[in-house]
This record gives sequence, C-alpha cells and structure tokens, in this order.
Amino acid sequence: ADARALGRALGTLSARRGVEGAIAVGYDGRLSSPELADAVAGGLSAAGVDVVEIGLGPTPMLYYAAAALDGVAGGVQITGSHNPPDYNGFKIALGGAPFYGDDIQALGRIAAAGEWADGAGVRRTQDVKAAYVARLLEDAPKTGALNVVWDCGNGAAGAVIDALVAGLPGDHHVLFGDVDGRFPNHHPDPTEEKNLVDLQRAVAARGADLGIGFDGDGDRIGVIDGQGRIVWGDQILLMLARSVLKAQPGATIIADVKASQALFDGIADLGGDPLMWKTGHSLIKAKMKETGAPLAGEMSGHIFFADRYYGYDDALYAAVRLLAGLAAARAADAAASIAGWRDAMPSPANTPELRFDCPDTEKFGVVERLAGHLAATGAEVSDVDGVRVRTADGWWLLRASNTQPVLVARCEAADAAGLERVKAALKHALAAVDGPAPFAL
Repeated sequence: ADARALGRALGTLSARRGVEGAIAVGYDGRLSSPELADAVAGGLSAAGVDVVEIGLGPTPMLYYAAAALDGVAGGVQITGSHNPPDYNGFKIALGGAPFYGDDIQALGRIAAAGEWADGAGVRRTQDVKAAYVARLLEDAPKTGALNVVWDCGNGAAGAVIDALVAGLPGDHHVLFGDVDGRFPNHHPDPTEEKNLVDLQRAVAARGADLGIGFDGDGDRIGVIDGQGRIVWGDQILLMLARSVLKAQPGATIIADVKASQALFDGIADLGGDPLMWKTGHSLIKAKMKETGAPLAGEMSGHIFFADRYYGYDDALYAAVRLLAGLAAARAADAAASIAGWRDAMPSPANTPELRFDCPDTEKFGVVERLAGHLAATGAEVSDVDGVRVRTADGWWLLRASNTQPVLVARCEAADAAGLERVKAALKHALAAVDGPAPFAL
C-alpha cells in the first residue's frame, strides 16, 4: 500500500510540475522488490502516468533508461542498496534531475492528504539490458590482456555482468553472479573489508591484475589491486581523474567531505580544480549539474561520470573506465598497474569510515552543538556537511548519516602518532557537548 501510494504521489507531482513522459520502474534482487515494483507501477498508472517496466537490474540501468529512452521522463528503482536483506526503499529521478530532500517531503504531503491525480496510464515492459550493456562497452578498452575478477555479491549487478564481461578483452572471472536477495555468500557492501575477503582470495589465486566488487544495486564500486590491497573510494577517484583531466584540463572534480586530503591535493597537482561537497549521491549529482564537473566521487564508492556519460553514479561504468585507463597505460608502459598507481599516492594514516549509533531525533542536534562549540574555540572548520576540523596533525570529520540513525566519523593525519592525537581531539570535542562516546575510536 505504501509503495502504491508513493507511485501515485509521484505521478501526481509529475503532472503538477508539467513533466511530460513515462516513468521507468526497475528493481533489485531483494525478495520484496518485485511486489513493491508492481505496486509503484500501479500507483503511477492510477495517476495517469505511463510506465515502462524494465525489470530486474542494477540501479544504474534504471538511470540509463530514464536518461536514454525516448519518451521517458524519470524513473523509480526499488532497492535497499547496501542495507540488510530485509530493508527496501526507492531511488527516484524526475525530469532529468535527482529527486531528494524537499521533493520527497512533497510526496509525503500529497499522500497524507490523498490529493491524487486520477487517470489510466499505460503499463508496458521493455528489456533494456542489451542497450545498457552496449552503452557501457562504448567506452571500454578494445584491446589488452587484463585479468580481472568481478564480485557481484549476489546483488543486482549480476543481472548484466555476464553480458558485460563477454564484451571485454582479457580474462574475466565472476564471483557470486547469481542474483539472490538473501545474499548467501557475503553482504554486498564494498566499503567493509570483511565483504572483500572472497575477492581478495580470488585475485591472489588467479594472479589477477585487479578485482572489482559491487554493492547490492550496482551503483557503488570497490577495487582490490593486484597485491590484494583495498583501493578506497577516494583513491579510485584520483586514478580516474587522470584521464579526465588530460581531456579537460582545469576541470572541477568533486569529492565528498569524507575523502582524504591527499585526493584534493592530488587533483590540484593534476591541474584540476578540487571541490569538497556534501555526502549523498543526490547531492553530488545536483552539484555536478550546477558546476559542470565532469567527474565526482564519494568515499563510499559512488563514482559519477559526466565525461562522455550521463552524470549519474554507475559502478559498472566506473569499472569500464578504470579498465580503459589501465589498458591505455599498459600500451605505453607494460608495467603499469593499479598497484603501481596506488603505491605512487601518498599514504597518510587514517581511519575507515566509522559509524556509531545515535537516534535520528538526536544526531543532527549533536552536530549542531559541536559546530557551536568549535566556533567558540576558534577551530578551523569546514561546515559543508557536518564539521570537518583541520588540526596541526591532520583533520577529523563528524557528520550525521543521511540514511541511518548513526553519526559518521573519520580521522586522518600524516602518521600513526598524529592520528592518535586527531582521534583524541574528536573524542574531547564530543565529550564537551555531551555527545555519544565513539567507542570505535
């Protein structure tokens, strides 16, 4: 009933805004997703909106349908993304723009008031997998003998992975490509080290150049280099920025507030214009449109290409571009590797993204109190998203999660001793405002 109400509210809002065209509906591999997709489509149709049902696939395939299909003005993907198997949700695009914040509140008001548009939109199915994969392959390497392991984690990327790797040169091995919403092998979240163990083992066993992993709906990427080391989201972004900045010198490259200072410095060293922005895929996409940035990324592995692509987060496309960049580098230097690129980057001491429980009703208040305390102490603070505080040793960040009842922290310094001091500064600041104790530190 909630999913049908959401679809009908979205159809109503679309009509009020004068958005003309059908809405595409897709879904991930969660056990509840097909039923919810059918309900959303039914609600859209009841509001008089035509619906193109594209079926099971990764979220970027839904974004592709919304961007590339004639007569399609938006889309809804039913997905719980990287959350536990019994979670589900909706990612929405409308009129060529991300849909978030006040847009979502507007849906709630329409649904609460029952102020529906009435109609009888036409529902039709369309298989877009082949067209989506063909578009991915347009920017793939055409030659090269790369050895790659792909870990789908039984998520929705598995719906297209076989067709994708069949079109790539080299040797490709797929792990857990069967879509299974129970995620029987490991949870599909490549930001957590425990979820990358199978990929690391396979890279070692096959002597692969790299391993690529996906989250549950295929919009976030994880990478393992040939030595089995994790390449974090900001490091992936810096690798991808090389080729983009060669083609577009001086371009703006956006990263979220959780990214290492080494990334922002590295973009500047490559001749780019680094821009720190808020965490959240919708917020990043909106900032890309505003600034005309050709590339953006988040520590969580969302990578957004507007360079030769549509400006949305697509882990499969990011993988293709990473392989293309490596293949091009190999053509000039046979020793080029992801591991070599990683070795050439600075290696500051930092924590992973740390999350600790804080109720939704309190988390923003903690950050607000902390911002006031820091202002009173004269600290050097960026308030783009939460508080990112620069110290003599490095920096620390505290922000409220957009999607979970948690506070998110990250710390970085030049060395291990400095990192301990940065972590102590964060703990001290939280204690000063009666914030929760970050036990993970």
